[in-house]
Amino acid sequence: MSEDPDTVADSRFAEALERTGTRDPRDYFRERLRALRDDDRAAYDEAARFYRERVVDAIASGEDPIRAWRAYGLHLAERAAPGQIVQIDREGRSTPYTPDAPWDALIIHLPDAVRTPATIIGMPAGLSPAQRATCDILAPRQTA
Repeated sequence: MSEDPDTVADSRFAEALERTGTRDPRDYFRERLRALRDDDRAAYDEAARFYRERVVDAIASGEDPIRAWRAYGLHLAERAAPGQIVQIDREGRSTPYTPDAPWDALIIHLPDAVRTPATIIGMPAGLSPAQRATCDILAPRQTA
């Protein structure tokens, strides 16, 4: 009898968080998913499918858990507001996001809409001063 994919995915993700020192994004992503459900039921349903197939099933099948969760965060952010994704290194330099971004990079979705707040997709456990300043300016409610 094989293990439940949810259990395997949770265990692998917990191990990856410990190994990389990446902050756990699940609570924040759940909030984003609830907001999406309230705003656009079809987008919510699609995000739920994405979660099952591209996060849980992918991690249970051996995909890197951090990358799978980052992909989910990007998916949620893009459903809420189109924009661009950047990664901020420990020195504060911004470059376009790549899926192989280092674990200590700050990953942020910057919406095209002027008054729409930025969304943090991935965050190291210990932000550098430059990354902290970026969060304080672009996404202060997400780093408290």
